[in-house]
Amino acid sequence: MKLQFGPALLIAAALLVPTVASAADITGAGATFPYPIYAKWADAYKKETGVRMNYQSIGSGGGIKQSKAKTVDFGASDKPLTVQELEKEGLIQFPTVVGGVVPVINLDGVKEGEVRLTGAVLADIFLGKIKQWNDPAIVDLNPGITLPASNITVVHRADGSGTTFLFTDYLSKVSPEWKQKVGADASVAWPIGTGGKGNEGVANFVKQIKNSIGYVEAAYVKQSKMNYVQLQNLDGVYVKPTESSLQASAANTQWDKAPGFYEILTNKAGKDSWPITGATFVLMHKSQANPAQAAEVLKFFAWAYAKGDEMALDLDYIPLPDSAVRLIEASWGANLKTKDGKDIYSVNQ
Repeated sequence: MKLQFGPALLIAAALLVPTVASAADITGAGATFPYPIYAKWADAYKKETGVRMNYQSIGSGGGIKQSKAKTVDFGASDKPLTVQELEKEGLIQFPTVVGGVVPVINLDGVKEGEVRLTGAVLADIFLGKIKQWNDPAIVDLNPGITLPASNITVVHRADGSGTTFLFTDYLSKVSPEWKQKVGADASVAWPIGTGGKGNEGVANFVKQIKNSIGYVEAAYVKQSKMNYVQLQNLDGVYVKPTESSLQASAANTQWDKAPGFYEILTNKAGKDSWPITGATFVLMHKSQANPAQAAEVLKFFAWAYAKGDEMALDLDYIPLPDSAVRLIEASWGANLKTKDGKDIYSVNQ
């Protein structure tokens, strides 16, 4: 399978520690979901161009706030904004890659990817209705696996998070009780559990706490060498979070029929589809007071679309198809302007 745990991703110090930016340096902040690939792209881009991309992994909620406040060149969120929200704030958004959200566990005596869960059982665990690993609802799904008579510790995000939005959106689609009591959002009132900040915080807590379960973006499973579960998808098939299952979920996305690129990819049909899949998005203001800086942001992402696919696949992200990239670059030309209405980006540049 694709989730082979290779060397840990080396993240440039410039991405972790704010520094005095040079004229061409790019600043971004937001979702932790794409942080591993943005870090990898930034390292390669700096080596090729000398331009640094300083990205603060603070969560989608923080990325939306900083984008609105114009404190960074771009914001990032895994929860797409609606067309109405974009128009209200004078923003555009565009997707960069597709990834998966993966339930991860710390359970002695079980192999990697061996435990199976349905969406309904996963929701009941996070509702606090299923309290022990040897609950019949879990045991019945896992014949031949010895599950401990141990209490389950639930770990969730403590910050506003697009990863949480995707996870809770999925739970709302598979559990009417979850939809009614908790719902789907970047921040929710969790019925139970311990909160970790960022995908990094959740991964660290799950690794440290025996008999725990949490959820992280697929790249963090690879980086942190975590155990994960199989999930039953909409077609009733148990699948693992592999490159092929993420591609299957993303395959039928019609970006040309998604105004403002608003698209949610959870619980898609298809026997091979991973059920908790989503795109991650960049936010920029339509009217740019510093057009040269905005152009640097667009150059970075144009480079990433052109040269970053293999790096994305190495971290279990799914690159966007060329047809989507053409739509995105056309949207840059149509929507991003200087204060006096001049174009910032030409599709042919």
